[in-house]
Amino acid sequence: MKKNIYLFILFFSLLSTNLVAQSNIMILKLTSGEVEIELYPDKAPNHVNRFKQLANSGKYDGVVFHRVIDGFMAQTGDVKFGNSNSPEFNLALAGTGGSDLPDLKAEFSDIAHTRGILSAARSSNPDSANSQFFICFESAPHLDRQYSAFGKVIKGMELIDKIKKGDPNSGAVPNPDKIISLRSK
Repeated sequence: MKKNIYLFILFFSLLSTNLVAQSNIMILKLTSGEVEIELYPDKAPNHVNRFKQLANSGKYDGVVFHRVIDGFMAQTGDVKFGNSNSPEFNLALAGTGGSDLPDLKAEFSDIAHTRGILSAARSSNPDSANSQFFICFESAPHLDRQYSAFGKVIKGMELIDKIKKGDPNSGAVPNPDKIISLRSK
């Protein structure tokens, strides 16, 4: 009897560990395919929670990559002005909006901004991140401990590389690619 209880506890703990791990994997669907992103709740719990909340409620679906600089990063996540499915969509204002939720306090960590890192976009105020985020194409050490990194692309980075690039200086993209959908795995 004790052995059966022990096996049940072991099985349940392994199952729950796998479920927690799965809940921190996101699937970003682009026109070119699916990208897997691993989130880091131990490093930036509030940013991870916000990202999952917006993603799983469909807020990122249709949102454009409004600022894309070759060799640097692809920025998206403006759910107010950057959502091409919304009546409020305005490409000229994309990058200036966010969600209706309050801004987040910075969660700086030791995560280096290397290729594939997902990080929160913000204004000059470190505590102004809301819904926007960016994915690094290459290492950007000047962003380390200045922006809240909260995840990393673990599969499909070659699809991120295909996102339409913008103006080399401003990153503005005239006819931008968009997120088809973004959900927890």
